[in-house]
Amino acid sequence: MAARRALKAVLVDLSGTLHIEDAAVPGAQEALKRLRGTSVIVRFVTNTTKESKQDLLERLRKLDFDISEDEIFTSLTAARSLLEQKQVRPMLLVDDRALPDFKGIKTSDPNAVVIGLAPEHFHYQILNQAFRLLLDGAPLIAIHKARYYKRKDGLALGPGPFVTALEYATDTKATVVGKPEKTFFLEALRGTSCEPEEAVMIGDDCRDDVGGAQDAGMLGILVKTGKYRAADEEKINPPPYLTCESFPHAVDHILQYLL
Repeated sequence: MAARRALKAVLVDLSGTLHIEDAAVPGAQEALKRLRGTSVIVRFVTNTTKESKQDLLERLRKLDFDISEDEIFTSLTAARSLLEQKQVRPMLLVDDRALPDFKGIKTSDPNAVVIGLAPEHFHYQILNQAFRLLLDGAPLIAIHKARYYKRKDGLALGPGPFVTALEYATDTKATVVGKPEKTFFLEALRGTSCEPEEAVMIGDDCRDDVGGAQDAGMLGILVKTGKYRAADEEKINPPPYLTCESFPHAVDHILQYLL
């Protein structure tokens, strides 16, 4: 890892870190205000594929989070950019609420497969259709490969197991666009004039949030909310820069030790 520099940017995961579905993590709104009271740039990075950026923003504003649309960088944004770059027509295996983020992308006669979190689409007939496209040479684009995520009723399967099933069946590898890919974190920093060594990432996923950020050159703070499970911090090497109870505790640490 490159030498640390003065902290200039904080990247914050959303689901599991600031909120779980329609409930805010206790104290998160006030902690965000305290963080904004400093000189650091704050950006929000998310792998969510359950809803469009606009729906996500409305959810956050209803929870009294002061966040603007241009501060959010999503894996859906990254996926759309890749589709436009490749000029392909995707079969979109994403939640219907995420479709507005792909408005204008041609999907008839698909020659690519894009897969996110789409429980209503993860059944044999649809997955078999994707399987056949891949056998015909269509590229497989995974918005992310999270193993599981946190819902109000407990942990639930993420898109990762379904992506892996298609990879296994077709002997191919998906292009992953979301966390923990290094390019995702670097894109999130674009426009901030900050280098990875000047940034810290806060999230509840030891691999995708913390491991990915640290591989990109940032510091990673793991919070014990959302999908966190005991001893998660031992699953990555190097371990998280810091493991703490929740987002407010992470902000406390940043204010006390990193600024």
